Amino acid sequence: MGTARGGVRVSEIDLVLRSTRVVTPRGTRAATVTVRDGKIAELLPHDAPAPAGARVEDFGDDVLLPGLVDTHVHVNDPGRTEWEGFWTATRAAAAGGVTTLVDMPLNSLPPTTTEANLHTKREVARPKAHIDVGFWGGAVPGNVKDLRPLHDAGVLGFKCFLSPSGVDEFPQLDQEQLAAALGEIAGFGGLLIVHAEDPDHLEAAPQPHGPEYAGFLASRPRASENEAIAGLIALARRLEARVHVLHLSSSDALPLLAAAKDEGVRITVETCPHFLTLTAEEIPDGATEFKCCPPIREAANQDALWQGLADGTIDCVVSDHSPSTADLKTPDFGTAWGGISSLQLGLPAIWTAARERGHTLEDVARWMATAPAALVGLHHKGAIEPGRDADFAVLDPDATFTVDPAGLQHRNKITAYAGRTLHGVVRSTWLRGRRINDGGTLTEPSGELLDRQP
Repeated sequence: MGTARGGVRVSEIDLVLRSTRVVTPRGTRAATVTVRDGKIAELLPHDAPAPAGARVEDFGDDVLLPGLVDTHVHVNDPGRTEWEGFWTATRAAAAGGVTTLVDMPLNSLPPTTTEANLHTKREVARPKAHIDVGFWGGAVPGNVKDLRPLHDAGVLGFKCFLSPSGVDEFPQLDQEQLAAALGEIAGFGGLLIVHAEDPDHLEAAPQPHGPEYAGFLASRPRASENEAIAGLIALARRLEARVHVLHLSSSDALPLLAAAKDEGVRITVETCPHFLTLTAEEIPDGATEFKCCPPIREAANQDALWQGLADGTIDCVVSDHSPSTADLKTPDFGTAWGGISSLQLGLPAIWTAARERGHTLEDVARWMATAPAALVGLHHKGAIEPGRDADFAVLDPDATFTVDPAGLQHRNKITAYAGRTLHGVVRSTWLRGRRINDGGTLTEPSGELLDRQP
């Protein structure tokens, strides 16, 4: 039976989690976290007595983090399940401390560009999801009429490309089409997320071929990102629309973005672990596991991206997990599929670099949990505080491991992090008060499909 507080009946606490280091929006402290019906009920002193009948888990000095929220994942299911799938992608996420992901609308067949296609994808995902899953819709030429129905059906926002996406079924928008789509989305208060590379700059650049990374880097110049972002800022300003820049690679765009934010333009920005931890100078010839678009740039550019994170110009860090089969990763940077698989490794990769630069796990939680949840309006996710979902990652921040691709959960065991030694071992992952990952042992699927919150 429940107890009464202030005359209101409440159900019993069913789980108590303790740690000397609980990362909350108001700092890190020793605390006891109580859970009721899958929600965080209270944050109490570390030595608070456990309610009668509650199960107690004491993590000692391991850090209790909010479950990560990864809003940029290409699951490719249905249609290209030889590349990835909801079963394998969500297992990789759970193993890496990610409790919520948002699936990109392309690389699956069909793409999520109509309400019917969204329903198809949801039915495929439902029995396979080990964690909670939300969905982006797609904005492509000719589907302006489909945007409002997709929004009403629960997508968290819409993705578009300004340059070729790499797959024929998800074409890019030209400037007129972009304005039409963004105007429609702004009309119902939605969010447009944008792959911002200018196609004219890409066409004018030397085309990549062969095994040398320098040639590929030259084919995706910073000017392409900078020009596309400048145009997006101008359009968002004119339409008073909400936009988000995906996978920022060019640090040259940071002053433009900072000025736009200061002016009140409704723009947010993400970057990815590979841009913050890998550099162009270290990529060997033929190592196309490092190929992505926009590209990994030089060390000085990376330093500036970290500064953009520190000063708040960049809002969040998400994976852009974009896997493929091994045969598509040919040693030719001109023909290899572009995409980096890192869904399971984002937390340790970022923590390894962040600690060296003087950042804290509070920063990491803000970048990788709180800010992505806020971006997509999942306000019941992303932080350890009463009322939010009891989603947690338990991290030993000082333990190290060397990345062995064979130990990764995503379908094709390819990663740019192979052989790297990283700090931060995820000991367990909890989804709405249930342990779904215990030292790498994963439970059966228990994730829910998430709709846009009103």
